[in-house]
Amino acid sequence: MEITFRRASFACAALAASIAGLPVWADDQDCKHGQSLRLVNGKIHTMDANNWIVSSVLIKNGKFAAVGEGRGEDERDCTRAINLEGRTAVPGIIDSHNHIVLLGLRPGRDARLENANSIGEALATLAARAAEIQPGEWVTSIGGFSRNQFFRAPQAVRFPTLAELTAAVRDHPVFIMEGFSGPGATNALGKAFLMANGVPVGTVAGQDEGFVDGGAFGVPTPCTTALFLLRKMQTRDSMQQGLRDAMRYAAGIGVTTHLDQGGFPFSVPLVGDPSDGAASFDRYRAHDSVRALYHQGELTNRIWINFLHVEENVDTPELRARLLNSWDDFGDNMLRVLGIGEFTASAFIAPGTPAWFNGTRLVAQAQWRNENHSLNFPVFALPGLPLDWRVIIDGWQNVHDEMVAAGNPDGIKKLRWVLAHVPVITPDYLQKLKNLGGGVNVLGGWRWLTGTATANGPPFREILASGIPVGMSSDGMQISTMSPWINLYYVVTGQNARGELINAGQTIGRNDALRLYTADNGWFLHAEDKLGTIEEGKLADLVVLSADYFSQSVVPDERIKDLHSVLTIVNGKVVYNDLDGRSKAYWKAGLP
Repeated sequence: MEITFRRASFACAALAASIAGLPVWADDQDCKHGQSLRLVNGKIHTMDANNWIVSSVLIKNGKFAAVGEGRGEDERDCTRAINLEGRTAVPGIIDSHNHIVLLGLRPGRDARLENANSIGEALATLAARAAEIQPGEWVTSIGGFSRNQFFRAPQAVRFPTLAELTAAVRDHPVFIMEGFSGPGATNALGKAFLMANGVPVGTVAGQDEGFVDGGAFGVPTPCTTALFLLRKMQTRDSMQQGLRDAMRYAAGIGVTTHLDQGGFPFSVPLVGDPSDGAASFDRYRAHDSVRALYHQGELTNRIWINFLHVEENVDTPELRARLLNSWDDFGDNMLRVLGIGEFTASAFIAPGTPAWFNGTRLVAQAQWRNENHSLNFPVFALPGLPLDWRVIIDGWQNVHDEMVAAGNPDGIKKLRWVLAHVPVITPDYLQKLKNLGGGVNVLGGWRWLTGTATANGPPFREILASGIPVGMSSDGMQISTMSPWINLYYVVTGQNARGELINAGQTIGRNDALRLYTADNGWFLHAEDKLGTIEEGKLADLVVLSADYFSQSVVPDERIKDLHSVLTIVNGKVVYNDLDGRSKAYWKAGLP
């Protein structure tokens, strides 16, 4: 890595600054307003309408000031130059539907296992995390991975054993858990703690002695009871550290912007209970960490927020109060409130109930953005068990028609309401949603982890062909992975983690797939004029990749999922730097 500065007076300034302990440009009076940054000698894909590949960009005051070799004046600026040495760069990845706030609230020091392709790599990841944390801290990985990723078909799948986990991490207790509510596994220190507190470990016939049983979401299980015990040990400081860890991981895989979709309210405020799953949080305090880090100037990712809303009362008084006392599109470009989602009222998190209809009307009347997810589930609250995406789109159409009849000719057409996940949808319903001004937000990591030939989708090609706004997201970190490269691997190949082709006929090319995570995702944040492409005047978010995603010969399909960032820039600031290849990031264990 080569870093240079462009001022002739730099040597003297550097000496004075080194004595004072200041940044090397801080003593130069011409630099009092900050430093510019120029990236040179790269293959920088702008992902804009021209789809240019340029070798240089200039960043000033948090924005792209010039794009292309020789463009932009920097002679009189204190400009830091970084030589990319031919590496590939892309716009910062926008994850337009995930749960990074929930990830930050995980107890213990989280280790994302999604990049592990074997038991050995999973153990190496846990060990690498343990090596960098404080004595007494737990190593945890809760949600966002599956045993499927450790074994190619037709091998049998399993968790790491108690012996394996203990050998890998001897000095810290370990707890890992799939999905919302398990099952999971632990090491010797973790087992001793859990059993001393009444949690049965290794008692299920045919399972390893470190196995922690799971079950249905919302029902107490050994896994959720273990999660409850760990949550009781959390502090406000540990929750802030959790969000720092989550942002560090995101920057390391190239995600620079998140649209967070909230979580389910605890049944008991502040501490939860043993029925809580990985998606539960305290609606009153869940955003304390992100607010605190924002005010401390410590946000290294952009975190935009939707308020997930579930409410049993048909009149939805809590939602009414939120809409009366909060503001959508409020905040700045680092922390911003966007809308309601991924649920709109209804205690059953199901569309079509009276509470859902009332909540949907209120959101429309308040002119807020709204988002609902579809998993192609029958809506059990309605006769005939219609599929959820039909109920949602038909319900939105009804609310739109009511507003038009009441004198608002636009109805919801300008509000950019979004249907998320969309494993199944038909062309006629795509057109109905498109006519309402809506968009479709799809994901791949969920199906990569646990999908089958009959539980596959989304129909990527059909959705793109419809012309509706479409973007890419992860829905991490309960049932899916955060890594955009795992999600893109599934979009490009149609293969699940077991190596089985499950989404044949619906795959798309690499460039089109990445556009869903960059240029096209700006629409979903109502920020296409600010984010998603590398263009002059836009916010300077950029990611330099570990290898050339666009080259099939350099990165064969099977290696797409192992890509990560070696340099991440957010708002013109370097927030992750591994250009020299020496990063100790725990999650790189096992990666090439």
